[in-house]
Amino acid sequence: MTQIRSADPDINLIKEVKRAGGETLKKCYQCATCTVVCKLSPAENPFPRKEMIMAQWGQVERLSRDPDLWLCYQCNDCTTYCPRGARPGDVLAAIRAYIYKYYSFPSFMGKALANPWALPILLLVPMIAIFAMMYSFTGGNVAFMETEIVYSKFLPHGWIEMMFISGNILIFLFAFVGLWKFWKGIQPSEPGSSSVGFIPALIITVKDIISHMRFSRCEANNARFLAHALVLFGFIGAMITAGLAVMALVLIDLDPPIPLTHPIKWLGNISGLAGFVGLTILVFRRITGKDKVGANGYPDWLFLVMLYLVFITGLLTQFLRLADTAYIAYSVYYIHLVIVFFLLWYAPYSKFAHMFYRSLALTHARMIKREPRS
Repeated sequence: MTQIRSADPDINLIKEVKRAGGETLKKCYQCATCTVVCKLSPAENPFPRKEMIMAQWGQVERLSRDPDLWLCYQCNDCTTYCPRGARPGDVLAAIRAYIYKYYSFPSFMGKALANPWALPILLLVPMIAIFAMMYSFTGGNVAFMETEIVYSKFLPHGWIEMMFISGNILIFLFAFVGLWKFWKGIQPSEPGSSSVGFIPALIITVKDIISHMRFSRCEANNARFLAHALVLFGFIGAMITAGLAVMALVLIDLDPPIPLTHPIKWLGNISGLAGFVGLTILVFRRITGKDKVGANGYPDWLFLVMLYLVFITGLLTQFLRLADTAYIAYSVYYIHLVIVFFLLWYAPYSKFAHMFYRSLALTHARMIKREPRS
């Protein structure tokens, strides 16, 4: 006997998806062109056709447990060939933005990151925290700014690292709550249906992410392969640079500033330039090729702009120090710290979280051997 399933649509999901960049959702008439042209979709139970119908019917519970949402890399091959202009790539990106909020803990943070009106308040938190630390250290005496540019006199690197570590411990605990719910939701119902263990599957996933193998299969948006790789490795390099710099300045007691000839500076400058170039390509293509590139919702632009500002202000802090423009240099350094902590503290609730959800979904796909058909 055929099982009867109650649709029980969530109208709010449909509204949220439309508001986040998936306004073309209702244009889909289930022709399956998107599924046919997608090179990343598996042969059995493929996407994104089923995700489009689930979103049209407001199936929140089913979408929240659908790992295929995260196997989509927004190649936009589906959007290019869609005969109705339904833009499945944009719709899936908007659904993912909704999922960040769905799994967020505490829930109000997910709502805040999805709302442009909350941005000033969200920025105010790291602004006040960093200013309070700076004031506590200097006692309000900033006369040194008139004579020299040594950022550790503005705010010690050890203090920054303390705030970074303590804040991230809390944030990762919050993130774990949502990620654990997501992981439990996408697990197969039959025990023993996974053929590959979690750790081996995770190792393969990491190799896949580093190689950007799946990005190379895209056709309509293949220029994103290089840009995304530059941003990813630029960000990783910048994080490693920050860690090495703290070790050199705090643990090894190297006198600041670190000279330009030092290997840490080489890594930092190369990483900064790589991230800047990659993001410039991404932003330029989104502005000039909106119809082709897609994903122009608020969550997408917030993440891009903040990441762009991190690389720009990071490079400027060095150049302004060399140019001996004290007040401007210290001001830009303060802005840089604010943006860095904005990105990291709010990572579980913004598009930054796609790294975690996609990694888990890819690991799950490896475990059950759910591979692209081509």
